[in-house]
Amino acid sequence: MRDVVAVDRVEVLVLVDNTTDSLSTNPKNVESEWSVLLTGGRLRMLSGQNICCAHHGLSLLITAYVGSQTRTLLFDAGPAAATFVRNTEILGVDFAAIEAVVLSHGHWDHAGGLLAAVESIAKNRTGNGLDCYVHPGMFAQRATKRPDGKLYVNELVPNPDTLTKAGANVINTREPQVLASGAFYVSGEIPRVTSYEAGVPNHLRRSADGQSWDPDPLIMDERFVSVQVKDKGQFVFSACSHAGLINVLTHARSLFPSVPLYGAMGGLHLSGINERVIPQTIADLKQFSLKLLAPGHCTGWRALSVMAREFGDELVPSAVGKRYLI
Repeated sequence: MRDVVAVDRVEVLVLVDNTTDSLSTNPKNVESEWSVLLTGGRLRMLSGQNICCAHHGLSLLITAYVGSQTRTLLFDAGPAAATFVRNTEILGVDFAAIEAVVLSHGHWDHAGGLLAAVESIAKNRTGNGLDCYVHPGMFAQRATKRPDGKLYVNELVPNPDTLTKAGANVINTREPQVLASGAFYVSGEIPRVTSYEAGVPNHLRRSADGQSWDPDPLIMDERFVSVQVKDKGQFVFSACSHAGLINVLTHARSLFPSVPLYGAMGGLHLSGINERVIPQTIADLKQFSLKLLAPGHCTGWRALSVMAREFGDELVPSAVGKRYLI
């Protein structure tokens, strides 16, 4: 904890998200995809070939500015190599600047593009190295059970050996980490303290015999990333919030009690079976008095509709290609 430093500012570029939205208005510190491309000289003509693809998943490029230095982290890599590669090419991502990759948890919609991401970064960081942070619980096969009893079986996450061969220095641990000279904090396993955030009740994990399935509702391999921004506070990136957003923010606040919570971004997983906890989540979320809330990915339209009624200008939903200046 003592190694975490306050950065001057943070820039977040959404590489992959479920939604594309370049028509809605944004506050001054948020740019839509088309604006990002146009001001960056990367959009000569609007066409389907020149803009990013939305896809069920998430990938965020987070750059922290500390004095004259920039420290860049890739948080997740979306559901597929093709989407990750296409969107990063369109957005003009500088792979050589990315010094670390963090996988939030072991699900295909965050890890499907991971191998391609590691290969692209390692190729461009010749001699500089690339750290890839994972959790040992990420590599078992997962599934979700439908009401009719059938399973959605998940694609496996690339294993540590595969990532190592692709050029990554794999840090496979349950323990929290501080990286990029203190610019980024990666949490350990998130304590579950609320009475209603129960993970994903129909989530399963392949058992040790390789044949049957065990209940795995809590998905304990999930972690969040946080950054402390000078004169603002702690900003939390919660990729899927399987732990529950209130558990995530409660833990983040307890880790750095002297630093106010400024904002949160990522999937809030208030869709599907978790729609039942939307009222409790929104009610408890108000206690944090966030200045910026950027839900996306798995949040779900029902939760977003309630948030639009309950929160003011601090609500700025995520979409592919958006850039947030924090």
